[in-house]
Amino acid sequence: MDIFSQGEYFLNNPSLDSLGLGIGISGNSTAVRDDRFSEMMERNLQAASETLESSPGKKSSVDIDKTSKLYEQCEALEVFLLKNMINGMRKTIQKTNLIDTGFAGQMYEDMLYDEYAKDFAKNARMGFAEMAYLELTGQRGKVINQKF
Repeated sequence: MDIFSQGEYFLNNPSLDSLGLGIGISGNSTAVRDDRFSEMMERNLQAASETLESSPGKKSSVDIDKTSKLYEQCEALEVFLLKNMINGMRKTIQKTNLIDTGFAGQMYEDMLYDEYAKDFAKNARMGFAEMAYLELTGQRGKVINQKF
C-alpha cells in the first residue's frame, strides 16, 4: 500500500470541497480559492455585525463598586490565582545560594512572592477580580467601564 498515493487521493477528492472553497490541490485553483474564502469571510463578518446591531440584549456597561466587600474578596481571589501561577513558575527556576534554603529562607521567599502577587494584581490590570465580581453579581457579559 502506497501511503503517498492515498494522501494524494484524499487531498484531491472533490467531496472535501463541501464549502466551495476549492480545497483540492489538483489544478490551478489558488486564486479561485482565495477569492471564495475572502467572499465567505466578508459574508460572515457582515452577518455577525448585523446580528450584534439588531440583538435586543446588547451588552450594557456596568460600573463596579470597588468599595464593596464582595469586590475585596474578588481581589483576594485574584491575588490567590496569581500567587499559584507565580509558585508554578517558581518551581521551574534553578536554586542558587543567594537566599538561605532553610526554614527562614523559604519563609522569606514565600512572603516575597506573596508581595509580588499583590503587586501584580494591583498594577497589571488582568481583570480576574472584575470578571469574578460580574459573575457573582449575575452581570455576566456586560462591559466594564474602565477608569484610568
